[in-house]
Amino acid sequence: MDFETKVDELRQAGKPFVLATVIRVERPTSAKPGAKAVVTADGTLTGWVGGSCTEPTVRREAAKALQDGEPRLLRLCAPEKMALGSQEGVIEVALTCVSGGTLEIYIEPQLSEPQLIVIGHQATAEALATIGKAVGYNVTVLGHEITPAQFPAADRLIDELDYSHLRFTPQTAVVVTSHGNYDEEALEIALQSEAGYVALVASGKRADEVLANLRGAGLPEESLSRLRSPAGLDLGGHTPGEIALSVLAEILQFRHQNQTGLPEAETAAELGLGEALDPVCGMTVDIATSALMSSHQGHTYHFCSAGCKHRFEEHPETYRMEG
Repeated sequence: MDFETKVDELRQAGKPFVLATVIRVERPTSAKPGAKAVVTADGTLTGWVGGSCTEPTVRREAAKALQDGEPRLLRLCAPEKMALGSQEGVIEVALTCVSGGTLEIYIEPQLSEPQLIVIGHQATAEALATIGKAVGYNVTVLGHEITPAQFPAADRLIDELDYSHLRFTPQTAVVVTSHGNYDEEALEIALQSEAGYVALVASGKRADEVLANLRGAGLPEESLSRLRSPAGLDLGGHTPGEIALSVLAEILQFRHQNQTGLPEAETAAELGLGEALDPVCGMTVDIATSALMSSHQGHTYHFCSAGCKHRFEEHPETYRMEG
């Protein structure tokens, strides 16, 4: 799959990714200014921004950018070309396997806007759409004969019960508040989707009835266990606006609690994310694709190049290694 096709696919699916663009080079280097790659959340890189020495660093910084939402500028160069002292806004990485060349790569996260899907057509649905938009969600409302005048804050209205128009991602929150009109059919679809949060606004008795109906329709317990009902944090409110506020509070709580950070390195050699640290040059190496490795005192070390591996094996005691 080529670069443009991958970007279009990710945008259509609403999935976050990173654009990596080469903005400057000092030869010799295989990449050219304007070269691009896209990096997905699982570390897959499509495109070209340099060879095997460059890609692990780009993957690592892309993963960080997806988590903190901040762009960054990478400068990859030979150790002797590194600037004295840190440069604001620039992350410098020494690459001993680059033959004197330098690459500057701009890492730009493309984060999908969190989506709120409200299924319903009454007052609670109206309040959910208004508050959801106010706290930064892209709001879609699906309901029977709904109108723009009724939902002025919504980004998208679907005024028929056609669920094929909905798109679900892990960043999607779905709230069903149809007051018994089409709870089951909406939840049957939402609970089997990728949506990260699915809730039903209903009384406890009605929620039990809905769950029984869905169970009778053959939905697995794994899917049913995802349903949040009663929906929302217990704020003591009873009006449609108060209920909507409590539901959005729970959605925000869920969203922030499920933002995971980078895994901590258990040792200096194991960085997580399928990477290891080259003890010679300090580069990160993709463990899955690297065939260059060596063992010393019970530890396995991975290398970015044959040169680093050779240097290590000649004098392993020279290099500081932590276990």
